[in-house]
Amino acid sequence: IWNALTDNYGNVMPVDWKSSHTRALHLPTLNLSEKGVNDNLNLDLSDDEELREQLDMHSIIVSCINDEPLFTAEQVIEEIEEMMQESPDPEDDETPTQSDRLSILSQEIQTLKRSSTNNSYEERVKRLSVAELNELLEEIETAIKDYSEELVQQLALRDELEFEKEVKNSFISVLIEVQNKQREHKETAKKKKKLKNGSPQNGKQERGHMPGTVRT
Repeated sequence: IWNALTDNYGNVMPVDWKSSHTRALHLPTLNLSEKGVNDNLNLDLSDDEELREQLDMHSIIVSCINDEPLFTAEQVIEEIEEMMQESPDPEDDETPTQSDRLSILSQEIQTLKRSSTNNSYEERVKRLSVAELNELLEEIETAIKDYSEELVQQLALRDELEFEKEVKNSFISVLIEVQNKQREHKETAKKKKKLKNGSPQNGKQERGHMPGTVRT
């Protein structure tokens, strides 16, 4: 650009910007060094090739497909049935402490029912002092709280088991539907193949029979 501008002055020789006094004064203000390209910046093309291979999504997808075998609906159903058979029964997983706790709670409930209808229990309650009545009230409230917590836990467990059963049933029904569609697709493909194989033979027979001739 500098040479193009200075060429317009006719016979005046163009000024060499690199050796000019103006450039010598201008460089210190810019704090630039007359160094070449940094030799440390080595462009390794092999790294680019390696990065390109790593980012090749097509090869990644193909390798994933080849590594993971495809399963048919029958195989998936068989695997699910095996998993369901191997999975432990939730009722069997109930720990002894839970069953013991339930039995103890049921026994306590039956005891309270029998004692509430017993006349001797009423007479004994009437003879209790205020402090003893307050203590008995606290025991009853604690028992009610324990029974309520146990009831909530059992209801939550029942809802969870019902939801799990519904999910399994819906999943199995979908798999059976897929299996039926696959079977229908196979039957349709077989019929099309039979029709395709039979059509050339019919064409040959029709071409072999000339019109106006009688076969003997």
